[in-house]
Amino acid sequence: TDAEVSTRKKTFAEVQTERLDQAERTVLIKCPSKLNEKKLLQYLSSHGNVKSHFFFENRGISALIEFSEKSSIASLQDAVGIPSASEHHVVPFKSRLFTFTLKNPVSQRVEETPLRLSPQCHIPVKDLIEKLCLADSISSQMHILLNEYQLTEENIKLRFLACSLVRDFACAYFPDSTVKPFGSSVNTFGKLGSDVDMFLDFCDTGKHATKMKKGPFEMEYQMKRLPSERLATQRILSVIGDCLDNFGPGCVNVQKILNARCPLVKFSHQPTGFQCDLSVSNSIAIRSSELLYIYGCLDSRVRALVFTLRCWARVHGLTNSAPGTWITNFSLTMMVMFFLQRRSPPIIPTLDQLKELADEKDKHIIGGYDCSFVSDLRKIKPTKNTETLDVLLGEFFEYFGNFDFRKNSINLRKGKEVNKPESSPLYIWNPFEQDLNISKNVNQPQLEKFIAMARESAWILQKEDKAQQMISKEPWGLAALLIPFGKNNSSKMKNRMKGIGSETIRSLLDSLKLNNANSQQKAVGK
Repeated sequence: TDAEVSTRKKTFAEVQTERLDQAERTVLIKCPSKLNEKKLLQYLSSHGNVKSHFFFENRGISALIEFSEKSSIASLQDAVGIPSASEHHVVPFKSRLFTFTLKNPVSQRVEETPLRLSPQCHIPVKDLIEKLCLADSISSQMHILLNEYQLTEENIKLRFLACSLVRDFACAYFPDSTVKPFGSSVNTFGKLGSDVDMFLDFCDTGKHATKMKKGPFEMEYQMKRLPSERLATQRILSVIGDCLDNFGPGCVNVQKILNARCPLVKFSHQPTGFQCDLSVSNSIAIRSSELLYIYGCLDSRVRALVFTLRCWARVHGLTNSAPGTWITNFSLTMMVMFFLQRRSPPIIPTLDQLKELADEKDKHIIGGYDCSFVSDLRKIKPTKNTETLDVLLGEFFEYFGNFDFRKNSINLRKGKEVNKPESSPLYIWNPFEQDLNISKNVNQPQLEKFIAMARESAWILQKEDKAQQMISKEPWGLAALLIPFGKNNSSKMKNRMKGIGSETIRSLLDSLKLNNANSQQKAVGK
């Protein structure tokens, strides 16, 4: 649709700015159980024009209300009271989270209207498989999966609101600071139910540079000096973490993890229902988010393929939400991007090609690394490749089922297989910090399990008799790939694993058996 295209063509920065601004004009209301939508909106309109709203289920019914003007919020806040402290004493922090209850419920109950609730999590895998069996091609199965799993407009608004509410605390100490989401919330590859990664940013330094040139004095703030940036980060996060813990309405299970490589505060934000990770500005992580945003916007096949393969990997226990020796979603996504760069003709450009298209405003040197690439999507020529998703899915499994991981590494800057600089089982170059391997955590048994699953999947797609399976009501196509293997075909599996180091076969088959029970649980849980 035209609307889709126009939203698609915005730059990453434009979308971010628009969403952050939207969130500043938004409030969240816990609604009474019997609710007349019209009455609620009528009342809220007395404080200003309501630009958009939706309802969702979160331990009762909640409403997200976006006003046209920020001033409407102050008007509403003036009318809201502080909870009466009968059993609990309250921390008198006035946020944009409110509870509405009916003054005289009896007289108003008659007019209750059914609400349309916006889903905030995706359907379980077993329900997805049933839906997929009704489709008419693997391509349409992949689109169904994408539609079930991708973030909705409403869910994205809720994510930016969570950041905006954290910002209200940060601004008490640092009035110019912003809190922005990064990673899957903004890179077009986020899945309903995923955590919100957010960071605290003090980056308004550029604005003042021009004003400072005027006048006869060099002028600067007196600020506390600390021996390292890391220590400053730890101190700031420690205080904001305490703030959320002590004063933040609905912020629970606050954990300060300040000694990690990247210090962070983890917490559950009950009003929005999100698990949140707050860290301090990490410019390279933002560049990675924007790079994926660009790839996700360039061609509709990119996202369909990534969502499909992430779901496939989760079902087979190749990825896991807990940290460990598994392939991460980020590594898997980068493998998909590399595969799409290797098609003939390529479906997406290499990072070096995107860098050549960059102009002055796209120049970013971060910590000595060149992170420049074009931000204007219109400058990137569309691909001439017309391969269908059916073909691409099968080819992905073929490509990585036969990839020479012993010798080669995956390099998205060049879009080429390059000799491994060191002996990690899986080597994927960090696109920006070029001396790092983003998949350093992956061990040999996990990689071999990935190869075995890719081969098995390629084989299932090739041998398939779709018509027969549809008649006999068996799962076919993508649906057949989302059922844990090894249920009844461990012996077939052994044949297709020739050439994979025998020392890990035994552990691999055992882990398959273990994983079947496990991964069905997890797939449903995620």
